[in-house]
Amino acid sequence: MIRGAVRLPIADLARTEPGLPVTVAGRVTSVVSNEWRIEDVTGAVLAHPERPEAASAIALGAWVFAEGTWTGTVLDEARLSEVHSPEAPFPRMSGEWVRLHRDGRRRLRMLSTRAAVLRSVRRFFDEREFLEVETPLAVPSPGLDLHLDAFSVGHAKTERWLITSPEYQMKRLLAGGLERIYQICRCFRRGEVGTHHQPEFTMLEWYRALEDSDALMRDTESLVAAAAMDVLGTTCLRTEGHAPLELGPPWERLRIDEAFERYAGVSMDSVLPDEDRFFLILTEQIEPQLGGTRPVFLTHWPASMASLARVLPGPPPRADRFEAYVRGVELCNGFGELVDATEQRRRLMADQQARQSKNMPVYPLDERFLSALEEGVPPSSGNALGIDRLVMLLSGATDIDDVVTFSDARL
Repeated sequence: MIRGAVRLPIADLARTEPGLPVTVAGRVTSVVSNEWRIEDVTGAVLAHPERPEAASAIALGAWVFAEGTWTGTVLDEARLSEVHSPEAPFPRMSGEWVRLHRDGRRRLRMLSTRAAVLRSVRRFFDEREFLEVETPLAVPSPGLDLHLDAFSVGHAKTERWLITSPEYQMKRLLAGGLERIYQICRCFRRGEVGTHHQPEFTMLEWYRALEDSDALMRDTESLVAAAAMDVLGTTCLRTEGHAPLELGPPWERLRIDEAFERYAGVSMDSVLPDEDRFFLILTEQIEPQLGGTRPVFLTHWPASMASLARVLPGPPPRADRFEAYVRGVELCNGFGELVDATEQRRRLMADQQARQSKNMPVYPLDERFLSALEEGVPPSSGNALGIDRLVMLLSGATDIDDVVTFSDARL
């Protein structure tokens, strides 16, 4: 190496005083007219070789260290030390380099945005004195939701399934006395593939003991606004083809029965108990109209769709459940939690029977979760938010494939 040379990320050369000896490391992506183009994850620089004939001695695609004098625009009198050369011709159009660097490094920028979102989420909860927890991915029961199917995994003693949500184990921690907890984890759901779905995805889930669902809605709108400020420097999204979207609180609260009247012109209660028709109207007529200029929470769901939520007294009774929608896409699903062990067991057993009647896999009850409810989970609220969808929102991506390192189709 040149005495006194400092190894720098290529992007830092723009802030380096001309005339200084420097060293960079990266990949040779072109060799033209005795000039190398060298790229690292931060950017690219042109390097003029110390000896013109040296340019052709370096293989295209080689990983190198480059030492030379920074002129302010190029690396002059450069000497390259080859670290590793590819065995295949470079670039391979179906290869990893092209996948990350095509379209002006769009995918690299997406992954950087994703990392910034994760940092922002952790900072948000840490500042509010939530405890970050980790719970197992392979569990004795993945839940009995009729709309979710789980992946089975082998186990030395008994069958296990990959989690569709960390909910059961996190509620057991509430029974143990933890009051504010959050988790960022991988979740798994069979058959979920599409522009907004992957069979493996990243979930943010958090709980507040002794607080109601409105506290979780306030968390949600503040979290998304904070992430937007951290990543974009603004809470107002201006995306081509869309009206400006304001993410700052407060978000609209809209009862789901009112949404049926407003956007579909029908009474929700007249549609039920036909749940297939309910969800058809919801997905085709209502959801596309939600959250166009400001996100909206759909609240007060039918009691029959309470799942693990408590039921609010009527008439008619409604589930203490909310979902947030942004530009027609569901971002999260939250509950005022059911903490009645007897009622929860009854619901789960009914779900088992419903799954059996539909010839769906029937998973066992999680007895330790039910035991925790019997022991006493405090009145609590929880929310599950899709990290991948949050990254899509803040990056302007239209396909989940753009914001994950490897989609299922690329494995």
